[in-house]
Amino acid sequence: MWLVYNFFIFLYKKTISLAAFFGNDKAKKWLKGREDVFSKLKSAIREEDKTIWFHCASLGEFEQGRPLIETIKKSYPEYKILLTFFSPSGYEVRKDYPLADHVFYLPADTKKNARKFVEIVQPRLVFFIKYEFWFNYMNELYKRKIPYFMVSVIFRPSQHFFRIWGSWSRRQLRKITYLFVQDEQSLELLDRFKLYHADLIGDTRFDRVAELADFGKEFPVIERFTQNMSVLVAGSTWPADEEKLLALMQKLEEDIKLVIAPHQVGEEHIEQLKKSFGKFGVEVFSKATQSNLDDVRVLLIDSIGALSYLYRYATVTYIGGGFGAGIHNLLEAATYGKPVIFGPNHEKFREALDLIENGGGFTVNNADELLSIYRKLLTDRVKYDESAATAKDYVVSHTGATQKILEKAKEYLTA
Repeated sequence: MWLVYNFFIFLYKKTISLAAFFGNDKAKKWLKGREDVFSKLKSAIREEDKTIWFHCASLGEFEQGRPLIETIKKSYPEYKILLTFFSPSGYEVRKDYPLADHVFYLPADTKKNARKFVEIVQPRLVFFIKYEFWFNYMNELYKRKIPYFMVSVIFRPSQHFFRIWGSWSRRQLRKITYLFVQDEQSLELLDRFKLYHADLIGDTRFDRVAELADFGKEFPVIERFTQNMSVLVAGSTWPADEEKLLALMQKLEEDIKLVIAPHQVGEEHIEQLKKSFGKFGVEVFSKATQSNLDDVRVLLIDSIGALSYLYRYATVTYIGGGFGAGIHNLLEAATYGKPVIFGPNHEKFREALDLIENGGGFTVNNADELLSIYRKLLTDRVKYDESAATAKDYVVSHTGATQKILEKAKEYLTA
């Protein structure tokens, strides 16, 4: 099976190279970022360094790992933090993350790369976040007896580990020192296959978003824009979401304001949104001032990094992605005690199912349903208050995962 696995890694690298050749910008960054990575690592990491290595696929996984990085950095300042990413969408945004001593792309998961990487880094402790199962790296860490934790993992029966042909993959899971899973189903699944080196600790994202509500940034321009008005903040939207939001604005008789933070913030897409929503009065965040928002009802966020702080200004929130591959992070909205609306593709997201069941979240299948729910929340104060409180309480009641992981990690760290 090693032969088959390594062949797939080889094919993946070739596919990336081919995509880059035909002009795919993300593929180009994927390749460019890995050039001379080993020489850069050698220059950055000293032999005497005590290094803790965190690996994240992309930005979402980074946010899950972030509370753990920050807690360990505070508790063990003598350790160096190495942060690696698989995807450009994570690396490009967080390459200057101040609490990491070093930030790099992770070299492709070949046997040679894994051996060379671990030889240079010599990590004392390793954390991979959520779904990053790279078997050559896993094997190299196991051979060297380096403690290796998987954090905030979710397992499902449909995954290859638990299929008829999954015995080889399950053997690789046994090489992980400890698996910290998010839900009871994952733990039961591991138990069924006699994988007992696991514990139910929940999702570290709750710890991160809980901090946002307490210590988040403030934006005076956004506050000026949203004052004395009902506001819908729509985050991580895609074109299918934006169609529904446009229909909502056209049908609403109420005088509301809309903040849109699209998933794609490129100039072309922002210009397209300005045209679509133009008749309502539109401004972009980068050009907004205290004095040019009087006739503006739609504010477009044309930068990355602000969204998680903007939900505080909402009356109601809308999370994009539910009419496509899947919803984005709705906990960032719920933590502020805001009702959360999202599209139908949410079944793989436990927090969405929980919030729907508890009344803090609402799913919609079309623009008419969005209009109906939004109006209901605006006109029924009791329902609104109950929904907002439920969303907030849901986040607060699920915090604590970071501390549980840290307690286990202490066994492998010296103060």
